[in-house]
Amino acid sequence: MEIVVKIVQLILSLSILVILHEFGHFLFAKIFKTRVEKFYLFFNPGFSLFRFRKGETEYGMGWLPLGGYVKISGMIDESMDKDQMKKPPQPWEFRSKPAWQRLLIMLGGVTMNFILAILIYAAVLSVWGEQYLPVENVKYGISASPVAQEIGFQNGDKIVSVEGIEVKRFSDIPKTILLEKANTVTVERNGELQQVAIPDSLFPKLLDNPQFISFRVPAVVGGFSEQSPAKQAGIEPGDRIVSVNGEDVRFMDQLKEILVNKKGEEISVTVERDGTTKSFDLTTTSEGLIGFYVGNLNEYFQLEERRYNFAAAIPAGISKGVTTFKEYIQQLGLIFTPETEAYKEVGGFITIGKIFPGVWDWYAFWNLTAFLSIILAIINVLPIPALDGGHVMFLFYEILSGQRPSDKFLEYAQIAGMLIVLSLIIYANGNDIVKLFTNQ
Repeated sequence: MEIVVKIVQLILSLSILVILHEFGHFLFAKIFKTRVEKFYLFFNPGFSLFRFRKGETEYGMGWLPLGGYVKISGMIDESMDKDQMKKPPQPWEFRSKPAWQRLLIMLGGVTMNFILAILIYAAVLSVWGEQYLPVENVKYGISASPVAQEIGFQNGDKIVSVEGIEVKRFSDIPKTILLEKANTVTVERNGELQQVAIPDSLFPKLLDNPQFISFRVPAVVGGFSEQSPAKQAGIEPGDRIVSVNGEDVRFMDQLKEILVNKKGEEISVTVERDGTTKSFDLTTTSEGLIGFYVGNLNEYFQLEERRYNFAAAIPAGISKGVTTFKEYIQQLGLIFTPETEAYKEVGGFITIGKIFPGVWDWYAFWNLTAFLSIILAIINVLPIPALDGGHVMFLFYEILSGQRPSDKFLEYAQIAGMLIVLSLIIYANGNDIVKLFTNQ
């Protein structure tokens, strides 16, 4: 069921983004009195799921969910309609319009995506506000993953700064280390400040484990999973686990380290309940779990909350949109830096689908849709023929040089661009398939 929910969210999100992206092109085409022959959600090679005509435009839905398109008269695009281009130019055609109008038509899609992201962020902030954990309130320190420990982090370290700069939100720390390619992190350990150096050789491992540090949480039972060994043994919500087989436990990371070597084994778990201790015998699962989760984080940490009225949400939404835009540009920079090996983490539709929650959550859905809208804008404006950015590149050349590239050149460039885009799609989705079989 979780997979179905993720797929539905993915399709709905991409449908919204594609329709509004293409509407951006459509809107500017109409403003400049340029004829739009087709407006489609998804591609329709061979046949359409449905279609209808209104005025001069055919609207429809294709069966291949790889995007969408508007077919603008007198434009060399993925349709490769050479017959139309052989006819004399008409006043309503794209090729008959001034270069600046054609430029705005081509930028209409990415502009609409960026505006949409800002509006979604503003709406989310005005309805739900935002909540985050300040670094200074991470009172138990961090839980360091194996790769973080390999670098030199220790469980219980308290992050002070990254490259000498204080980070306000704890959730921003891994992201800041990765995007800034930080060389040093200052931590407080046993009451003393220490420097943790991040060698370049381990940077690919961090990219492969983006949540390499998390905040430390007490081992207190908040609830149980289905068929929980802990629940069946008699452990109750609110119990604090204090030892396993006589080995002291205070935090979840300590519990996980003990259980990882006791998969499917009988163990004795001691808990503290109402000031007294009780011991329970149980058998762990084949994954080394006892089937419980911690309670509400508000019980352990003081979270920062912000509420926005509509007027205050607009500039906050703009700020969040700009920040997301900058961060994704930085991520692209990592992908095109071979030594980081970030290109290995490029994913396709499976990767995108996985970021959606397994239950329907409108807050998560709209935040992820805004994020994907910015990604769509950036990807589409890359200077690759067949993408909006390829057309923009040639239009800038025309504006600056005063010479328009020949139709034949644009045809060849379009074919080359389509091959590049197809190769990238195959590579990204191929990565997804490899990861499925390698359980990464």
